[in-house]
Amino acid sequence: MSAISSLLKRLLPDGFTLALLITVAIATILPCTGDVAVGFSQFTAFAIGALFFLHGAKLPREAIVAGLTHWRLHLLVLCCTFVMFPLLGLILKPVAQPMMTPELYMGILFLCMLPSTVQSSIGFTSMARGNVAAAVCSASASSFLGIFVTPLLVGTLVVKGTVAGRSAMDTVMPIVYQLLLPFIAGQLLRPIIGKWVDRNKPLLKYVDQGSILLVVYTAFSEAVSEGLWHKVPLSSLVALLVVCCVLLALALTLTAWISKRMGFSREDEITIVFCGSKKSLASGVPMAKVLFASSASLGMIILPLMLFHQIQLMVCAVLAQRFARRA
Repeated sequence: MSAISSLLKRLLPDGFTLALLITVAIATILPCTGDVAVGFSQFTAFAIGALFFLHGAKLPREAIVAGLTHWRLHLLVLCCTFVMFPLLGLILKPVAQPMMTPELYMGILFLCMLPSTVQSSIGFTSMARGNVAAAVCSASASSFLGIFVTPLLVGTLVVKGTVAGRSAMDTVMPIVYQLLLPFIAGQLLRPIIGKWVDRNKPLLKYVDQGSILLVVYTAFSEAVSEGLWHKVPLSSLVALLVVCCVLLALALTLTAWISKRMGFSREDEITIVFCGSKKSLASGVPMAKVLFASSASLGMIILPLMLFHQIQLMVCAVLAQRFARRA
């Protein structure tokens, strides 16, 4: 019974996912409009900068140096994240696009071009007894490179060279100002504030989650005002759920198969599977806010990412336990 209850606990939505659902419900019932929406948008931009500043301050340089020597593993993880996933999104287009709205499929493509998660990739790798040092380096490198690679991929593949009417290169500059510069500032100040950040990680977690909730609220408020739930039929939501499940299944299968074919050890295979198959909600939502700032469909664009996020957490929790038992 204890094993069953433990499995159910992992399969049920966690506190943050419940908070996301409540935020969407509040935005549906009480969307912010007018001057209130402008104020929320400005405060959200500040919160996003603080989020990436803390990401920079939390990232230990020693962990990066320790994992840098394993270049084959890191290269494979980056290829899975920024090459394999976008190809899967494009391959699924003939099946996925007819079943859902164009904005939802755009969200699927955007999801495929995001960097990997950091915290959950490392956590699941550790739980499954994989190469944790390599996971820290790969996930961190993916998150950092995503600041540049994701806007270029979105500008090239999602909207044929433009995002919100701008060139692909133009989309990089808002990312640099709002995400990269705070991240670098956090890294530079880590020798000064690093110990304080490490001591207060539980408290700083609320900055991460709070900034995401703010973006979700403002995005869905705007989307609801534009008639989001009238534009998205139930059949499209069901199709979105199926596509997200298929996408994750393909990613997990391909990362495991490729790592075995390339002769990686069991520990490295675990790292590749968990770092190469997941997408970051923490990075994706702020990036969507910057890249699709003038789009009225932001709520629908981030909806696939929110759904994929919960599915990957539930599936990877079970998968990590299986890996641990085999080890």
